[in-house]
Amino acid sequence: MAEPKRVERPLSPFMIGPYYRPQMTSMSSILTRITGNALIAGFLLGAWWLIAAVSSPGYFGFVNWIVTSWLGWLIFAGMAWAMWYHYLTGLRHLLWDTGKGLDIETAEKLGWGAIIGSVVLTLLTLIILAIF
Repeated sequence: MAEPKRVERPLSPFMIGPYYRPQMTSMSSILTRITGNALIAGFLLGAWWLIAAVSSPGYFGFVNWIVTSWLGWLIFAGMAWAMWYHYLTGLRHLLWDTGKGLDIETAEKLGWGAIIGSVVLTLLTLIILAIF
C-alpha cells in the first residue's frame, strides 16, 4: 500500500514559538483583538462606577475606592493606551481598504507606527489629565 503524500500547509500564528516566526502584521492583528476586549473590560469598570454613583453613598464609596486606587488608575491608563492603539489600527485598516499600504514593508511600518503612536498619545493624554 502506498504512503499518503503529506500536504505542506502554512502554519498559523497560534503556533508562535518553535514553528512560527512572529511578524509585525500578525502580532498587530492579535494585539488589536486583545485591546478590543480590554476596552470592553475598562468600559464595564466605568459603568460599574457610574451605576454605583446612583445606587447609594456607601456602595459608591466602596467602588470609588477601587476605581481610584492604583489598580483602577492602572486599568484606566491601560484602557487609554488600548483606545489609542485600537483607533490607530482602525485608521490603518481604512488605508488598507483603499488598496494602499498592503506591501509587507509598509504594513510593518504602519504596525510599528500604531504601537509607537499609541504610546506617545497615551502619555500625552495622561499628562493632560494630570494637569487638569
